[in-house]
Formats: sequence, C-alpha cells, structure tokens
Amino acid sequence: MGFKKGFVWGAASASYQIEGAYKDGGKGLSVWDTFTRKENTIFDKSNGDIACDHIRLYKEDVSLMKQIGLQAYRFSISWPRVINFETGKVNPEGIGFYDRLVDELIANGVDPWATLFHWDFPYALYKQGGWLNPSSSDWFADYSRIVAEKLSDRVKNWFTLNEPHCFVNLGHKDGIHAPGDKLGMKQIFEIIHNALLAHGKGVQAIRNAAKSPVKIGFAPPASVCCPATNSPRDIEAAVRGNFTGEVQNIWSLDLWLDPVYKGNYSDDTLSRYAEFLPEIKDGDMKTISQNLDYCGVNIYQGFSVSGEENNQIKRIYHDTGYARTAIGWPVVPESLYWGAKFLHERYGKPIVIAENGMSSTDWVFRDGHVHDAQRIDFLERYLSSLKKAADEGVPVDGYFHWSLTDNFEWAYGYTERFGLIYVDYKTQKRTLKDSALWYKKVIETNGDAI
Repeated sequence: MGFKKGFVWGAASASYQIEGAYKDGGKGLSVWDTFTRKENTIFDKSNGDIACDHIRLYKEDVSLMKQIGLQAYRFSISWPRVINFETGKVNPEGIGFYDRLVDELIANGVDPWATLFHWDFPYALYKQGGWLNPSSSDWFADYSRIVAEKLSDRVKNWFTLNEPHCFVNLGHKDGIHAPGDKLGMKQIFEIIHNALLAHGKGVQAIRNAAKSPVKIGFAPPASVCCPATNSPRDIEAAVRGNFTGEVQNIWSLDLWLDPVYKGNYSDDTLSRYAEFLPEIKDGDMKTISQNLDYCGVNIYQGFSVSGEENNQIKRIYHDTGYARTAIGWPVVPESLYWGAKFLHERYGKPIVIAENGMSSTDWVFRDGHVHDAQRIDFLERYLSSLKKAADEGVPVDGYFHWSLTDNFEWAYGYTERFGLIYVDYKTQKRTLKDSALWYKKVIETNGDAI
C-alpha cells in the first residue's frame, strides 16, 4: 500500500532558530532574546541574533526547497515580530515578512504550513505574567486572529502550539530553556491549562478569521513507549506508558492531548495530579477541545517497555553502546510506527509527523559536499517504520523533516546540526547535504524509494 496519494512531504523550521534580525524592522524582544543573554544558559554562549539570516536570505532558502522538491514547508511566526507591544498595534514590517515568504513559497510550488507559536514568547507579555496570566490565552487568540486575517487566503494548514510539553517543562519548571524559570507544580499546572486554553482560542480565532477553508492541528512531542514484544501484555503496557503518568510523569501524552482531542483531563491526570490542578471554569474544556483536522506530533525517539505479571510497567533501557545521534538521543525507528498507531487509535485523527530527524556531526568535505550517510540511514529506518503504519491502515497524511537548515538548537546553540542544508554561520553559505538529495528521490517516488 505505502504512502497514499496526496501524502505531503515537507521540512520544518522555527522563527527564532533561523530568522535573525532580532530587533530589526520593529521586532520586539522575545524571552529567547533575553534568556540567551544570561550567563550559563547556552552551551556555546551563542544566541539567535543572526542565526541563519533567513529574514534576508529567505528567497535563497525557498529556492533550495524547490531544488529538494519539497511539497510543503512548515515555518513558525514570531509573535513579537508581528505585534508592536509598545503601541499595541500590528507591526506592518513584521507581518509583511511572512506575507512575502508565503508568496515566495507558493510561487515556487511549496505549500506553506504555518505554526503560530514555537516558543518565542513576547518578553513584553512575559513581564505581565506570561503564561501564568489568566489573560494569556486571550493574548494568543488576538495574535492568532491578526495572522489569520493576513495569511489565511493562501495558508491552508495551521498548527497552534509547538511542543507545549517542552516550553512549559523545560522553560518554566526545569529552567533550562527560556524564560529560565523554576516554578512549583501548582504554577506549572496553571500554565498547562492556560496554554491549552490558548490553543483552543487560537483555533477559534483562525476559523473565525479564515478567508478560505483551513485545516488546523496541534504539534506536541512524543518520546514513544514501544512494546518490547508484540505480546498483548507488552502492547497494553506501552499504551499505559504513553497515556498515563506511570512512566513519563507530566510528559505523558494524555495530560496534554486528552483535553484537546477528548474534551477532558484523563482520569489518571485527575487522580494523579489532583492537588496541583487549577480551577477549571465552565466552558474551559469546550474551548480547549475545538475540532481539529489532524493530530500532529513530533517524534525523534522512544524506548521499550514490558508488562510485568504484577501489573507494573518495566522500562527497558537501551543496550550498552546503543545507537544514538550526535545530540545523544537513542535511535528508535519503531517509535514512528507505534507513535502513529497509538495516537490514531486513541484520538481517531489522521496523523501528521510534524517533526522528525537527527543531529549529526556534519561538515563540508574536501570535495565541497556534505556526506551525511548516518542521517540517510536514520531516515530510511524511521520512514520505513512510518510506512509500515500506513501499510496497516493508519491514516498518515504527511511528514516534515526537522529541519530544513542547520540552525540555533536552543540551549545547545550552534553545536548540533539537524538540517538537510548545511549552513556556514560565518558566511551564511548554504550547501545541500547528501540527505537532501536522497530526500528528493523519496519525495519523487512518494516513498517507494525507501
């Protein structure tokens, strides 16, 4: 069976990681602009002030997308670039960039997929309480409306929030991402609820402002619990591992996705975290659970679990010397199969892999090329796993490689390279890696080349 006709092959990026121009054209500061200026926050003491200079070089980047044969490009929009919080008005130069980017993509046969929030929260709003402020969901809804009014005549596919697990847990609980806070669990659950409300209100705002039919999704991450064997007991353990807090605690998928797709916090969440949950007002869950068109998910890795005779779940750690990427994440191709399968079975939506890829120790060889054989092998393994899910009837609608270009990798700075395109950060020269040329063949054959 393979990938269905109309399957979408794309690549993804995020505004802070590539755009640069951090205070040009009326852009305000984001929490990442301020976080990177604190001591000991970024591994190589770098920041996204210039990054890949995408604001200036976007036409070249779109041209490279066309060379690769990308059918779609998932980009994110910088909230503080779009709204001037000193005046409270739309920044015409900021929104104008995305307007031009969308036109350039379409002119080159690349379908624009927009993500409204990929972590660069406006610093001006952070000073007003950020995601802890009860008004934060309304702030996001207003921003969503502004962007949709400008772009929805051409942008048909939208994501609201990218990886809320990460910007909440890493940024507000662990303090290792922006804004660098270390809050208590009660505050964390207030932020979770406000972020989920923002998602729901964002969906409403997009649909209300849309100038043409749109499809909307949500892009959480998943470190997938995979069954150690195909026995019913291990599969049941894997389901519990993904959708209860038994194994992954507040990273569990049910905590974040059940409200969005089922309209309620799971029984496990309600019992496990009862002391931390905020007041849930009338209408909150209805707002959060707007109808979505697909279930987006970012999957890079996973781990195995088995079901024990005492009804406990045993996490099986990776073998000594296990295969891992440059960033240290384990190579677990079956995570795409089980992740797509489990998410569709629970939520009943078509699956879009909104991010998948690997960091590798890439450099330009003496022949002028970037030979990233490990990335090609990684992708062959993972996409074969996704193809298996499609063969078995899981409705998989698309796949977005992370990332289009090498870029600023958050707390790792520029030390990790995930791109299909190599970036020399001193000169901003772009070089297509071998994996980009391999991916071109995959796209041309709709995955049959795998």
